[in-house]
Amino acid sequence: MSRLAYDVGMARCFQVHPQDNVATLLDDVSGDGEVQVLGSHGAPVAVREAMKLGHKIALRPLAAGEAVIKFGVAIGHASRDIAAGEWVHLHNLASNFDERSQTLDLHSGAATDTKYE
Repeated sequence: MSRLAYDVGMARCFQVHPQDNVATLLDDVSGDGEVQVLGSHGAPVAVREAMKLGHKIALRPLAAGEAVIKFGVAIGHASRDIAAGEWVHLHNLASNFDERSQTLDLHSGAATDTKYE
């Protein structure tokens, strides 16, 4: 199958840069099956958990401390081992620039370290 052709019945994600080890989901995915990778990677990735469109999925296993690459640049590092097909987000991705990002709520992104009185 060419990189431009895809299975219209399969969930999709897009690898922006050939060196990226994560891709952005173009569809919601359930916790089973495969997601088709559009872009350079090409090969489908087995999905390990349910994820919403717009979130990142690991294209290959990432070791704790390894750079997470998107847009061809490191956007942070794995805070623990991440399996191929796993959701990459605040619970397993640490910013190299903003320590506070680790305190944000996993689902809403709201700050959890601020006290409002």
